[in-house]
Amino acid sequence: MSRTRTTSDVLVVGGGIIGLVTAWRAAQRGLRTAVADPEPGGGAARVAAGMLAAVTELHYGEETLLGLNLASARRYPGFVAELAEATGGMDVGYRACGTLAVALDADDRAHLRELHALQTRCGLASEWLSGRECRRLEPMLAPGVRGGLRVDGDHQVDPRRLADALVVACERAGVVFHRSLAERLTVVRDRAAGAVLADGTEPAAEQVVLAAGSMSGRLAGVPEKVLPPVRPVKGQVLRLRVPPAYAPFLSRTVRAVVRGSHVYLVPRENGELVVGATSEELGWDTTVTAGGVYELLRDAHELVPGITELPLTETRAGLRPGSPDNAPLLGPSALPGLHLATGHYRNGVLLTPVTGDVMAEALTTGTLPDEARPFTARRFSPAHLEHA
Repeated sequence: MSRTRTTSDVLVVGGGIIGLVTAWRAAQRGLRTAVADPEPGGGAARVAAGMLAAVTELHYGEETLLGLNLASARRYPGFVAELAEATGGMDVGYRACGTLAVALDADDRAHLRELHALQTRCGLASEWLSGRECRRLEPMLAPGVRGGLRVDGDHQVDPRRLADALVVACERAGVVFHRSLAERLTVVRDRAAGAVLADGTEPAAEQVVLAAGSMSGRLAGVPEKVLPPVRPVKGQVLRLRVPPAYAPFLSRTVRAVVRGSHVYLVPRENGELVVGATSEELGWDTTVTAGGVYELLRDAHELVPGITELPLTETRAGLRPGSPDNAPLLGPSALPGLHLATGHYRNGVLLTPVTGDVMAEALTTGTLPDEARPFTARRFSPAHLEHA
């Protein structure tokens, strides 16, 4: 195989939505940008439901991440409008429809009350509703719903359409696509300088961004102390179709905890209903299992009994890139020339706009914006942990 070399200012390893938005924003800043990925627009986004749930997915201990999530959520309307203009009008399925989180038993109700208190302490807008008020909003809910939280600011987008639009935006901005797997990071004189691809090409670059999702910790050639601590977290998702006779089935995203398991239903305007998602620490396994499908349908049926009448159109499993603290790794690494944009876990779709802005700033100026500084990869370095 010939070993051709091309040179760019930035080489992004990974063509999921995080890699694509990084490449698009870098190209807009005037940087000659390339992406290495055998299937740009693929990855976890093809499985994700696309909830933009900064408020309803708030967890204890993640208050710092909340700030980044909210910053990105605020940018979504402008981001979507800009992306539509850049692609000639591609629609990414952004819906400002709100979210309803409900409880099915006393324990779930207590959990939701605690979440509401945390949201209130953090200054977030959410409204407690009785079971009757929940059913008034969403008549398909089960009679046993005991209460819920109405969050009008948590919306949704279609990640598949978002990924497709980002590919087009990148192409129109002049991003070069190397449709091959990056097998090894090229390091020259202790600096990241490109990558070796499976097809034998060796694209060179002044700066490299590792944005390979759950695979980010497996790229050969990256010094061990620099490898991001990212692990795969399996999620199984179902897609159903709402026939016209059943519409409107749900008007907003509905989510709940059923027997300790999280379940959500995300209704698209095109009649698709996404049901997810399992969370399984099973390494690199992406098998769709009968048990996973059963558990999702069982829990969704308890939440919305009419769901079992809908046609099941797709079952998929994907891998979220989890980090030790469930927050992303952004910006320069300890290896000169190598940047990280990975570890977004369950917030990759939500954090797409802010990640693009943060990485473009880091690539053009060498520094991170204030909002991203808590998320440098160096927070996991031994020296940092010793002084933490």
